[in-house]
Amino acid sequence: MPKNPYAGHFSDIEIQDALDVPKLYGVKLHNDDYTPMDFVVRLLVTVFRKSEVDAAVLMLAVHEKGESLVGVYSYDIAATKVMQAQRMADAAGFPLRITMGEVAS
Repeated sequence: MPKNPYAGHFSDIEIQDALDVPKLYGVKLHNDDYTPMDFVVRLLVTVFRKSEVDAAVLMLAVHEKGESLVGVYSYDIAATKVMQAQRMADAAGFPLRITMGEVAS
């Protein structure tokens, strides 16, 4: 039986797994004078999977501070949530502004 010429080739080399940690993106809701508070709570429960209590706390933070971070996700998930939330607001006729941006690691 012939010896495998490749059998020991890589065993002498230390291979390090250098995996990049994916960048994270924060999604923010911005306050306006037209979007009702109950709609914001429903949006947070529906799109961002927040509990009713957490959604109410976040809605009040948006109302009082002008904006609030509602979640941190990988790029694809953040972009999808922004799109879903914006479509929900647009369909209801509200000018709610939802943004995303890279967060520091």
